[in-house]
Amino acid sequence: MTAMTTGNSRADANRRRILDVALAELLRDPDASMDQIARAAGVVRRTVYGHFPSREALISTLVDEAVAALADADAHARDGVTDPAESVARSVLAVWEIADRYRLLIALAQRTVTVQGIRERLAPLRAGKVRLLQQGLDEGVFSSPLPAPALAYVHEQLLFAVTEAVNDGLLTAQEAGRSATVTVLTAAGVPASTATELVARVSEGKRKKPGG
Repeated sequence: MTAMTTGNSRADANRRRILDVALAELLRDPDASMDQIARAAGVVRRTVYGHFPSREALISTLVDEAVAALADADAHARDGVTDPAESVARSVLAVWEIADRYRLLIALAQRTVTVQGIRERLAPLRAGKVRLLQQGLDEGVFSSPLPAPALAYVHEQLLFAVTEAVNDGLLTAQEAGRSATVTVLTAAGVPASTATELVARVSEGKRKKPGG
């Protein structure tokens, strides 16, 4: 039993290391092969395939982990915030920190998992955003000709578009978070000046928080 537990622990550790190394390698080289990933992880190719039967399966697992991280960041950022506009601002800023880390992986996923696959994975996160947008529309904080579910899709695509703009060198990753957040808020009908001030205030609060 002890030997089996040790074997399982070693296998779990190998799997985790492969995933961590794969993420780093794919961010560095989007065309990294399974052989490259195996070498970087310090294991033989057979070990990688023992955990992941294909490159697509490996990337799919990384995408699942990214989506889970996005959902956690979103929930944590909005915890205790009652104003819909501030909730959206905090959510997008928090999600962008995760999205930027995975931005090249997202581009990869659009080719290997398909955009539809990403949309399906994001469904729970989107459902929460729909409720938040509906609250804002009901309270008059947001104003849009689109119903909340459609507006949630617009917000989602805006983030993907900003991600692609960063990937293509049209926008720096440093400025993208704030820009994306202001754009999402203005798309929901918040005046640009109000959105800019809100994002600046929330961003400043995020910077001050670690030091108290």
